[in-house]
Amino acid sequence: MYPANITRDEAHARSQLLSTSRYRVTVDLTGSPSTFTSTSTINFSSTAGTTFVDLIADSIVEATLDGTALDTAGFNGERLEFTLTEGDHVLAITAVCRYSNTGEGLHRFVDPVDSRVYCYTQLEVADARRVYACFDQPNLKASFEFAVIAPAHWTVLSNSPEVEPVVAGDLGRWEFAPTPPISTYITALIAGEYHTVRTSYRGREAEIPFSLSCRASMAPYLDVDRLFATTSRGFEVFEEHFGEPYPFSDYAQVFVPEFNAGAMENAGCVTIRDEYLYRSRVTSAAYEARDNTILHELAHMWFGDLVTMTWWDDLWLNESFAEWASHFAQDEIRKVHGGDDPWATFCNQRKTWAYRQDQLPSTHPIAADMVDLEAVELNFDGITYAKGASALRQLVAFVGLEPFLAGVRTYFARHAWGNTQLTDLLRALEEASGRDLSFFTGQWLQTAGVNTLTCEYEIDERGRFSRFTVVQHATGQWPTLRRHRIGIGCYDPTDDGIERVHRVELDIDGERTDVPALVGVPAPAVVLLNDGDLSYAKIRVDRGLDVVVERIHEFRDPVARALLWGATWDMCRDAQLPASDYVDLVTRGVAVETDLTAVTAVLAQAEAAVRYYTPPAARAALATRWTAGLVRLVKDAEPGSDHQLAIVRALAGSLTTSAGADLLRAWLAGDEVPAGLVVDTDLRWRFVTQLAQLGGLDDAGIDAELARDNTATGAEKAAGARAARPDAAAKAEAWRLAIEDASVPNATHTQICAHFWALDQDEVLRPYVDPWFEVMADIAAQRNGWGQRSLAIRKNVGELLFPRPLGDRALLARIDEWMATTELTDSVRRMVSERRDDVERALRCQEAAG
Repeated sequence: MYPANITRDEAHARSQLLSTSRYRVTVDLTGSPSTFTSTSTINFSSTAGTTFVDLIADSIVEATLDGTALDTAGFNGERLEFTLTEGDHVLAITAVCRYSNTGEGLHRFVDPVDSRVYCYTQLEVADARRVYACFDQPNLKASFEFAVIAPAHWTVLSNSPEVEPVVAGDLGRWEFAPTPPISTYITALIAGEYHTVRTSYRGREAEIPFSLSCRASMAPYLDVDRLFATTSRGFEVFEEHFGEPYPFSDYAQVFVPEFNAGAMENAGCVTIRDEYLYRSRVTSAAYEARDNTILHELAHMWFGDLVTMTWWDDLWLNESFAEWASHFAQDEIRKVHGGDDPWATFCNQRKTWAYRQDQLPSTHPIAADMVDLEAVELNFDGITYAKGASALRQLVAFVGLEPFLAGVRTYFARHAWGNTQLTDLLRALEEASGRDLSFFTGQWLQTAGVNTLTCEYEIDERGRFSRFTVVQHATGQWPTLRRHRIGIGCYDPTDDGIERVHRVELDIDGERTDVPALVGVPAPAVVLLNDGDLSYAKIRVDRGLDVVVERIHEFRDPVARALLWGATWDMCRDAQLPASDYVDLVTRGVAVETDLTAVTAVLAQAEAAVRYYTPPAARAALATRWTAGLVRLVKDAEPGSDHQLAIVRALAGSLTTSAGADLLRAWLAGDEVPAGLVVDTDLRWRFVTQLAQLGGLDDAGIDAELARDNTATGAEKAAGARAARPDAAAKAEAWRLAIEDASVPNATHTQICAHFWALDQDEVLRPYVDPWFEVMADIAAQRNGWGQRSLAIRKNVGELLFPRPLGDRALLARIDEWMATTELTDSVRRMVSERRDDVERALRCQEAAG
């Protein structure tokens, strides 16, 4: 399924044959709006043999090896093979390449606000070859010298410090200094009429130029002071604890449109989705999420860019370390500057993602076997990021924070500018800590699945524990029982709320671990396993669940609350806590939850419980109760507070009746708006989309809203609102755009697919069940142009366009029959099996609730 696949064996053979030293890449952006020209000159040495250069291009204009023309007749649009003699070589290729509108390669965007052009590269995993000819694998590092020809009034940035162009007429030529040795996937090119703000930071060894760039139309929302402050604080933390000074000459952060990911760690030139420039009011959780993204990418400058994985087998380590490091840095910054506990946020959001991913049929070991780029595509997920980071946090608990950081410093010093494997990091950690970590790889990295921890206990006549045992469970499919370092917390009511009154920390191993340290301790109201969230495991509240359900809002510690929110959500998803009870828990506890990430998460989870985990016969009644609870919460919320905003968003999304539609109309008209609430651009689109879904707004109404917000984001939101309408013609047009029109940009496509399916639209949606199966078969067979569509578009169709609202036993049977009789690729099989699991889980919950 991966376009132009490269296998690990091919990459290994190529790296054994040749070694790269220098690239000189010239990109000419002065041609048509659909194509550009690039010339790549590569200096390398080799032994004798045959190999290939990677290039995805419309055509090759010229190709020479050591000054002699190469026969390009064998170029297949993906690679060009050639034969080498032993010695030093120069390969030069000029090609006509194509701009992307799906966020891969060189993406080109025209801002509808002012018609200005913006280009940026996104090259991970192996899309540098969409921009210039290269050996596109991470262990063939080289120095890069980029030159760009573009309109003279543009801003052009790359991995090296910003330069002034040489101007001739209306055109300019930017020539950047050579980079240190870096991998192809972290090279970068930014070009367009970007608005840029500059400052500098005094680093450990040098003054480092900083810059922030964005579209001109987004300049009013560029939060310069906070963005530079977060970046500077991150530099302080990482230069102190990583032992190595910042490895590059400057640090540019560029906010770009239609970006598929959160951000990308291009060396010295990070790209970030410009949705992080907030046009409307957001909660503190949004700012913390943005700060975390900034710190994540900054951590990659050391772990990933300075020291880089040999092959994509260690992609998990690259991302997991940055994930751990970003939260570590936020915690260090919090200690000085204040703020919420980032580890509570990690527990409330990232680990919830990991636990869900790890219970899908597609789960895999953290250290997946990345045999080729298709395997990378399949396994770039919540295991790679969040479970991997959770495993690293457990590793920190095993060895201790200071030994862990000492090992990391050794690792950076030993392997700077090189390529490594996991064993190199573990060796450094063992040296620093003196601990044998051989068990860690086998138990934590090479096996899949999540353990569940429960407890058994006895209480004597004095009300004290006479026996306490932690019991570890695993599923039949993934039976590994792991060694965990956990805390066990005892919580009791006090005058200030429910607080921890006793805690022990220990290693547990195997199925049963007795805890003699708790014998003789007064039995508390609640026992919390994995207190402090050191390990990665689901937990059950075997003592005090009734207290948790009734009084979760009284727990003082934010990490403890995060664990309890997670435990109760797990129980709801596992059909052990009815959706109605979970909804009641949320309406009782969310108003006083201080972590706004938790507020947002549990509100969304309660909505999902109502929609999918409630028996259909009881759904309307519970939906009414849920909406009524949100109405009360809005009335009680402090005017203008983050809680008010988060709850209003949830309330809008919960509305399912004509009365709800009337409320949305009133709010859009400025009537009955809660005190302190500003119905700004973002909130208006939320109301508009929900109103359209309820049948309360036609195309003319959506067009009127777009006229108020005639921006790229407005056009994307309008496309989603049109797709949400319960109208046969609207659904037909949305389906056509999602499936047949390859010109639809990735961000617009996402909005269309995300809003196409809805509950209570069965009549207009049922005709699209069969076509969905047909399209998925086309994707698997690469028919009807699907072999050329991007990964982002295919994932939208496979995941967002799945008919989940029509999920019943009949749909499951249909899926099973289709999968058994249709030839599927691994990626299509994975997407469908994951969606099937969502339906199966929902039905189990519905059936358990009666």
